[in-house]
Amino acid sequence: MFEYMGDRLSNAIKNIRGMGKITEENITDALREIRMALLEADVNYVVVKEFIANIKEKALGMEVGKSLKPDELFIKLVKDELVSLLGGDYVPLETSKNPTILMLVGLQGSGKTTTAGKLANYLRKKHAKNPMLVACDIYRPAAIEQLETIGKSLGIDVFTEGKENPVKIVRDALEYAKANKKDYVIVDTAGRLQIDEALMQELKDITTEINPHETILVIDAMMGQDAINVINGFNDALSLTGTILTKLDGNTKGGVALSVRHLTNIPIKFVGDSEKLDGLSEFYPERMANRILDMGDILSIADKVESVIDEQEAMDTARKMKKGTFDLEDFLTTLKQIKKLGPLENILKMLPGARKMGINNVSINPKDMAHIEAIILSMTPYERRHPDVLKATRKQRIAKGSGRSVEEVNRLLKQFEEMKKMMKMVSSGNMKMPF
Repeated sequence: MFEYMGDRLSNAIKNIRGMGKITEENITDALREIRMALLEADVNYVVVKEFIANIKEKALGMEVGKSLKPDELFIKLVKDELVSLLGGDYVPLETSKNPTILMLVGLQGSGKTTTAGKLANYLRKKHAKNPMLVACDIYRPAAIEQLETIGKSLGIDVFTEGKENPVKIVRDALEYAKANKKDYVIVDTAGRLQIDEALMQELKDITTEINPHETILVIDAMMGQDAINVINGFNDALSLTGTILTKLDGNTKGGVALSVRHLTNIPIKFVGDSEKLDGLSEFYPERMANRILDMGDILSIADKVESVIDEQEAMDTARKMKKGTFDLEDFLTTLKQIKKLGPLENILKMLPGARKMGINNVSINPKDMAHIEAIILSMTPYERRHPDVLKATRKQRIAKGSGRSVEEVNRLLKQFEEMKKMMKMVSSGNMKMPF
């Protein structure tokens, strides 16, 4: 998502590089390119018109200082406008009520049921909460079973009363939540192929019964311009407190994200960035603007690392790297921690200049990491701690035990030694990092 649009924006900004100052003449081409990039990304034309007008007005009204070049100033203006367009500040979930009731609404096929599971998983992991899921979609075949399967895989309670009236289900669920000290009640409601009177009446009845603290619309980011009509349709009936955009890891143009807040004044609270149940990220406008402009998103990487990697193990590993005592046992532990971060290419794409370096086209086969793990696990604990003892016969045994070739074993050992040398140089300060 955003890659094509980001590349077009970067190319537009290149047009004014080397200019002595910002003038209407030298930013005309850049603004035209930006306008085309946004329109092709399916951003609403009203939003595009206002976005371009704001940048032009601010750019022509600013003096270029000695510390900033014209292109740097222009990039800053574009980024600031993107942040404003995306909502400005991060809007968190309601946390002060106990239990806090979250009602998820949306059209059929938007990923609502899966998102309910992701949200419960996020609340438990990130905020140490004790959430509960409520199955209120009594119409879609297997919707209740799907939510129960998700709850079982996460170890999170799912409240269900089968095909009972949804209003009765939420009433009983709330009593259960209070009796069992649940912090969050996440209600998965029914969807339709389009907004209709019956759907809205049912959602209004549920709202009247439980008075949710948050009513969040789950919407498919690949929906295009019609998403605004859907958001306004739900908001007119239910007073939405936020949206969750799903399928941002797909082949979507991203225009919805750039139009939603500006046209509806409803904040984007989360984005779904993978199909896995940990694939839900808080939506920070500034971080998203940085990613669009290929400036990287180091803070989101840090958040991911913090949520899955054990701090004490990380400190121990860093200490061993510095001392030069990092062995294959430590490497195996690190490998297992890295796997928890999800697809590595998704992390690499968040690095500054990822598109420029071609990282966005990198595809890392999970099987390659599995093969490395198999090779190391086929070694004895002594061999992992003392890889220098690995001679021909031992390598043959390891290759046979892991189902890999001796050449692959040799390649892994060589790469490991080179990695150790680099770590030692970096730790000692004898090597400058390339950024």
